Amino acid sequence: MSKTSQKQHWWNNAQYRSLFFQVVLVAMLAGFFWFIGTNTLANLDKRGISTGFGFLSLKAGFGILQSLVPYDESYTFGRTFLVGLLNTLLVSGLGIIFATIIGFTVGVARLSNNWLIAKLAGVYVEMFRNIPLLLQIFFWYFAVLRSLPSPRQSWTAGEIAFLNIRGMYLPQPLLGEGFSFVIWTFVLAVVATVFIRRWAKKRQDDTGQQFKMFRVAFALIVGLPLLVFFALGSPLTWDVPKLQGFNFIGGMTIIPELTALLVALSVYTATFIAEAVRSGILAVSNGQTEAASALGLHKSKVLKLVVIPQAMRVIIPQLTSQYLNLVKNSSLATAIGYPDLVAVFAGTTLNQTGQAIEIIAMTMSVYLFISLTISGFMNWYNKKIMLVER
Repeated sequence: MSKTSQKQHWWNNAQYRSLFFQVVLVAMLAGFFWFIGTNTLANLDKRGISTGFGFLSLKAGFGILQSLVPYDESYTFGRTFLVGLLNTLLVSGLGIIFATIIGFTVGVARLSNNWLIAKLAGVYVEMFRNIPLLLQIFFWYFAVLRSLPSPRQSWTAGEIAFLNIRGMYLPQPLLGEGFSFVIWTFVLAVVATVFIRRWAKKRQDDTGQQFKMFRVAFALIVGLPLLVFFALGSPLTWDVPKLQGFNFIGGMTIIPELTALLVALSVYTATFIAEAVRSGILAVSNGQTEAASALGLHKSKVLKLVVIPQAMRVIIPQLTSQYLNLVKNSSLATAIGYPDLVAVFAGTTLNQTGQAIEIIAMTMSVYLFISLTISGFMNWYNKKIMLVER
């Protein structure tokens, strides 16, 4: 028997045979992409189209409606990439925050004992999740925001904030000397709160005694920075927008394209998050709720301390998918002219330079990196709250 196994050929071994076919598959894929790449470069060279990333240092020569960093026509195409990337991260980050808040609220409301609240939440979900996102973006932009009054007839709130067809104008904070101490105090207060919370949790696990965490956290995060702020002589002023001629000057402007895209993304994605929350809560056994109620906990405490923590294990995987969808759906901003990465870099920059391969590859890489980052963080969080069986 031993002599027979020594004479056995390697292709009769399942492990070696599997490794051989994997190596062959990788080699075939590498050869395929090498052929595609060399063929494309040869065709571009025949047509006189240059390749490489040298175009990033060339002057762009066009303006961008909104920029989170200094930018004008004299900056390079590399700067347009940065401006588009920051605008995409802005609308995606804000969209995730708002969609999560709306989704959790509506998801819990759908299970409310109040008939009216539950039905209203159901109508919201069924209406907005069944209308295409692009139509919703058009609705908020053309039907709602484009019907606002002109700057001279702006809607105002206390003569410090104004809303018109050109956007929302808000006071802009101007940080004075010494305000950095307030910021550092806030950061240190947050760090201290985290450590105190851990100590309070360990103390409760060991002794069963609860610590007044909310009061301490409020005093540290809100009270302490305010104390430093007033001690330094209030080093903060506000630049209030003022109507001059046909438009407002000064202050901070939120363009209608950003508002329409943000509202549409948040409202649309929140419907799916609401359903994920509802399914997660329903997945928790009624016995858990009844046991918590038998201990005398209020309904809000039962929901916060017993139901939601267990439901999160069901909610997180669906929540991750919705976050990824929201980031990818933000590329629909091109339809209304919001200057995100696709509109500014994969649109205007590509048309002016003709560097299609490099620009599309960079744009795809950015979305891939953002999605993998979100997925990695959510997987880490999901593993952290996973039930540990002993």
